[in-house]
Amino acid sequence: MEQLTVIDHPLIEHKLTLMRQKETSTNDFRRLMTEISTLMAYEVLRDIPMHEIPIDTPMESTTGRVIDGKKVVIAAVLRAGSQIADGMLTVVPGARIGHIGLYRDPKTQVVVEYYFKMPGDLGERDVVVTDPLLATGHSAVAAVDRLKEYSPRSIKFVCLVASPEGLKILTEAHPDVTIYTAAVDRELDADGYILPGIGDAADRVFGTD
Repeated sequence: MEQLTVIDHPLIEHKLTLMRQKETSTNDFRRLMTEISTLMAYEVLRDIPMHEIPIDTPMESTTGRVIDGKKVVIAAVLRAGSQIADGMLTVVPGARIGHIGLYRDPKTQVVVEYYFKMPGDLGERDVVVTDPLLATGHSAVAAVDRLKEYSPRSIKFVCLVASPEGLKILTEAHPDVTIYTAAVDRELDADGYILPGIGDAADRVFGTD
């Protein structure tokens, strides 16, 4: 799958294993998600545009290359996508933040949008969508559908764990979106949860049931 990058660095695998354990506390789960997101940011932003600026070192004048963090938008899918955004902000503090609120109607299973707020001029920005889990893929598709209404320069999707089913749905709907994940798990259960997975990421981040 050309669109998919699995970031399987030993540090990320180690921290994800700790996250998976059901006895991991809310505080530790939240901390580990932030740490993994920070580590993943290095690979996700590997091709971020750069430009040269003149600088003075203690020895002489020269030029150096810098990024324009303001051109990056981290679009967090609520609720738990905001935790991944926080981790990425540690390395790109100048990035702009957007939020997409989605939920799946329990009766129709249709994805419903309840909130959408993005920085202006998305046509001049690169968007990184963050959501801890790519499960059925329907929320991810809905988020990317909505963002494409504003024609951003590029869209990437970042999650911690993906299912084969969700990957298939997202790649077929949006073959131009690059997907980054720390793991591809076995399958979905009858209720749409990833197995072995990490449970409900939002509930574990916020300590809710």
